[in-house]
Amino acid sequence: MEINDYVKTLEREGGLLADLAEQAGPDALVPTCPQWRIADLLRHTGSVHRWAAAYVGEARLEPAPFPDAPELAGAELFAWFRAGHAELVRTLHEAPADVQCWTFLPTASPSPLAFWARRQAHETAVHRMDAESALGVVYAPVEPGFAEDGVDELLTGFHARPRSRVRTPEPRVLRVRAADTGAVWTVHLSPEPARTVLGDADPADCEVTAEAAWLYAALWNRLPLAGPAVTGDLALARLWSETAGI
Repeated sequence: MEINDYVKTLEREGGLLADLAEQAGPDALVPTCPQWRIADLLRHTGSVHRWAAAYVGEARLEPAPFPDAPELAGAELFAWFRAGHAELVRTLHEAPADVQCWTFLPTASPSPLAFWARRQAHETAVHRMDAESALGVVYAPVEPGFAEDGVDELLTGFHARPRSRVRTPEPRVLRVRAADTGAVWTVHLSPEPARTVLGDADPADCEVTAEAAWLYAALWNRLPLAGPAVTGDLALARLWSETAGI
C-alpha cells in the first residue's frame, strides 16, 4: 500500500471511531477491551495519535514517553479526540517523504513516514472495532488488501518482538491463510519470539483459513479465533487468544 492510501484509511477510520463513540456515549463499556469505557478508548487513541504526530512532525530520533491524556469529559473529550486525529492526518499529509524519525517494529518499512502512516491506520481501524463493540453492532469489514497488510504487520512485526508472549515449550507451527487475497504466513512458535515466514512450505500443527478481513479481526483479538476457519491443534488457537493481546 502507498502512504497516501494509509493516510486516507486513517482519516476515514478515525472519523468513524469518533462518530461511533459519540453514539455509544463516554460511559459505555468496551467489551473488546475489558475494564475500558468509551472515554478510556478515546483517551488512549487520542494520545497515540498525538504521540505519533510528534515523531513525524518534529522529526524525533529518540523514543519519548507516552503522553498523558487530559481528564476531559463529554463534548470536550470528543472534540479533543477529533482535534488530535485531524492533526495526525495533517502531519502525515504534509511531512517530507524523506523525514527521519524513530520507529519501533523490527519489520522493514520503505521509510519512517510509511511506518507511521501504516501503524496509525491499523491502530485506528482496530480501535474503531472497539467502538463498534460498545454499540453491539457487527464490525464494518476492512478492505481485503488493508486487512492482509494488518495481519502481516501483526505477525512479522509485533510478534517478532521480545515482549511477545505467544510462545510454546516445544516447537510448533501455526499457518495463517487469507482465502481471498492468497497471502499465507507460517508462524514458527517456540520458547523464543515467534518467527513468521511467507508461504506454506513447512507442515503446520494448526491452520487458520478465512477471508483477510476475518483474520484481521480475529488475530487482533476482536473476534474469537475459533470455528470452522481453524483446523488441526486447536490448542494453538487458544494459546493465541490468551497471549497475543497487544
